[in-house]
Amino acid sequence: MPSPPRPRFGIMTVPSQVGYDDILRVWREADAIPEIEHAWLFDHLMPIFGDPEGPAFEGWTLLSALAAQTRRLRLGVMVTSNRFRPPALLAKIATTVDIVSGGRLDFGIGVGSRPHPPEAWREYPAHGLPFQPPAQAVESLAEACTVIRRLWTEKEPFDFHGRHHHLTGAFGSPKPVQRPHPPILIGGRASATLRVVAEHADLWNIPGGDLDDAMRRGALLDRYCADIGRDPASIVRSIHLSVDTARPDATRRAIGEALDAGFRHVVLGLPVPYPDGIARWVADELIRPSL
Repeated sequence: MPSPPRPRFGIMTVPSQVGYDDILRVWREADAIPEIEHAWLFDHLMPIFGDPEGPAFEGWTLLSALAAQTRRLRLGVMVTSNRFRPPALLAKIATTVDIVSGGRLDFGIGVGSRPHPPEAWREYPAHGLPFQPPAQAVESLAEACTVIRRLWTEKEPFDFHGRHHHLTGAFGSPKPVQRPHPPILIGGRASATLRVVAEHADLWNIPGGDLDDAMRRGALLDRYCADIGRDPASIVRSIHLSVDTARPDATRRAIGEALDAGFRHVVLGLPVPYPDGIARWVADELIRPSL
């Protein structure tokens, strides 16, 4: 029986309640640590914790800046809210980041916050954005994944007329560095979203928490893959785990349980503010003992 693929560890730095220099410092440090293979931002336009009037950076703009300041890390937004940007525009943004990074983008996307945390709801009226009900939002996500992949791969302009997105003469140029396209990571745990994962994703991410529930969701994803004739093993299982710097043993236990459950892509969410040396601490205290 073949051994499971080795786990790949990364970090998430939430771009809120901190400054740009703080995030850049952590990413530069992580870029020099081989055990940390990927790094992520989240996608919120306003704070969802702490001071509600505190800073929150736009994720994709910040990601492009960090891509230009790093050399090795794979990088992405975990996960882009499909409610924030039209898919053709998002495809162009993501292509730009893939080119700036030299082909290191992992393209993370999801439905968008619904309904937790409650603080995320205010982002929509505050920015003049419509908030689609959940069922329509999942349909929109599926269409967006189709449009984005086509813009990344098709050599001729095309029209697309779905229920939620309509494009005429759509064409993506330049194309991403990665061929056929950057890996697509879809985040979410709802059953309707998992059907989209089965059809479109290269990686599936689920927030941590109840690992038994995560395993049940993984089994449901396996079933949806079987329904469409896809090998479930072709989708890498990813999990986000919050780091408690005061309780490294608890975080190490959570990592071990996730690895035992088949999650091979582990994203360690760092708490703010980011102390000096936090990336090295994560590698020494959490990742190396788990390998």
